[in-house]
Amino acid sequence: MSKHHRHLFVALAALAACAEAVSAAPPAPQSADWPAYNRTLAGDRYSPLAEITTANVGRLTLRCAYTLPEAASFQTGPLVVDGTMYFTTFKGSYATDASRCTEKWSRHDSSAGPPGLAVNRGFAYLDGRLFRGTADAHVIALDAADGRVLWDRVLEVEGAGISIPMAPIAANGRVYVGNAGGDTVGVTGHVYALDARDGHVIWRFDVVPAHGHARHTWTNPRLPISGGGFWTSFTLDEAKGILYVPAGNPAPDFDTLDRTGEDLYADSVIAIDAATGRLLAYNQLVKHDTHDWDVDSAPTLATTRAGRRIIASANKDGLLSILDRSRVGRSAATSGDRAPVIPLLSQTPTTTRENADVPLSREHPVHFCPGMGGGAEWNGAAFSPLTDSLFVGAVDLCARVQLVRELAVPATGQVWFGTTGSMAEMVDPPAMARGWLTAFDAENGRVRWKFKAPHQIVAGVTPTGGDLVFTADVDGDVFALDQRNGLVLWQTNTGQAIGGGIVVYRAGGHELLGIASGMKSFESPGSLGNSRILVYELR
Repeated sequence: MSKHHRHLFVALAALAACAEAVSAAPPAPQSADWPAYNRTLAGDRYSPLAEITTANVGRLTLRCAYTLPEAASFQTGPLVVDGTMYFTTFKGSYATDASRCTEKWSRHDSSAGPPGLAVNRGFAYLDGRLFRGTADAHVIALDAADGRVLWDRVLEVEGAGISIPMAPIAANGRVYVGNAGGDTVGVTGHVYALDARDGHVIWRFDVVPAHGHARHTWTNPRLPISGGGFWTSFTLDEAKGILYVPAGNPAPDFDTLDRTGEDLYADSVIAIDAATGRLLAYNQLVKHDTHDWDVDSAPTLATTRAGRRIIASANKDGLLSILDRSRVGRSAATSGDRAPVIPLLSQTPTTTRENADVPLSREHPVHFCPGMGGGAEWNGAAFSPLTDSLFVGAVDLCARVQLVRELAVPATGQVWFGTTGSMAEMVDPPAMARGWLTAFDAENGRVRWKFKAPHQIVAGVTPTGGDLVFTADVDGDVFALDQRNGLVLWQTNTGQAIGGGIVVYRAGGHELLGIASGMKSFESPGSLGNSRILVYELR
């Protein structure tokens, strides 16, 4: 081979290697779309669109609205793909024109199922198919074009009180989903990877393993093992093939006087090999949980401006926990089921925290903050690469709890708090509730600014390439704030409680703001009228 040919061969080999590396990189979603619950599978909720900016956001005006035929506990995270918006309710599935709000199709599941909180938080989308869970532990695939059912799979899970309210995620031919119900007697959480073509189970991961060290941390033989369910979405490190899931609390929710072990892997961020379901690493962010402080929001995966690869987890404990993602890999060695712990980099409050470490008592009530409806709920942290910031919406509401006098296990499938009084009696009056939106330095968790809202913030938080961050509260107020200083630049009231997604996308030639409005639930019993999708544009 001549020198010229050798140089050409080396050059071609280099180009081939470069092409292979590029093809191996996970594809970025189209900037116009919002194709997953948290927009990207990494869960950052960041829209790079920049037509709506700090300079013109005051011109936002309602473009159109779609009124659902129901008043729902509307906590859905709408998806937008190629100009169509997809969203769910407890039993309904909908598709509308994302720029005109006209219905394309809808369908309702008439099958009976335990209502629970009567919530469904949305679809996953992959290759022209939509995937959602149901109240009776089914996962169904719908044709995105017309809503017809392509397959219907019952999850291999046992126990009364099981449901699937979370929005699944889908990638690489697999649908990732988990079951809820961990607050009820005898139910534990499981993660499933289903084949997107026909729904068969590829693998199942058990939060409470059947054997080994973690199983032995559920120590009281008088108590049925219960807990570790999933209420909200997952995230995926596509480049590494690692799935991150947020496992909920053990039950009874408050009584650690009887529930004395570590209860692994409840209340944890768990890293799982996305191809095989193998446990890779975890961090139990809430240890010996006595407050119903689920790790309840999808972990946000981000890379800071300085190159630090982080996991941001904002939960009901009223803390933003930042973990070191660089220490998690598919080659992680485990001894039995003793997985490595993901290192914690920082923890910073997102709301009021009082008496967090005071033990609960059988003799008298203990007041603590945040209460079981406080902190960050089903929508967690968002990340903006524009400002290297994490944004967290939170609820400021406390609780007063007294444990039952003696251990008593309710019937299988019953909610199991281990306390006197109902949830309504334990939580402080709703009139005392407030909300927070806080901006944090993604590198170290330091607070950059805080905005105090007059009511709870449980809705999605969405930063954009226009230097804005959008959110809303349960009184129906929608806010657009400056990412850099937290100043409110635009505000409107929808007349309905908002607890669902807030999405920014392009359709009909314009950047639009979509809002799931009208959450009829225990957080907002007074929400008026049927639920709606509202779409705003610049005028």
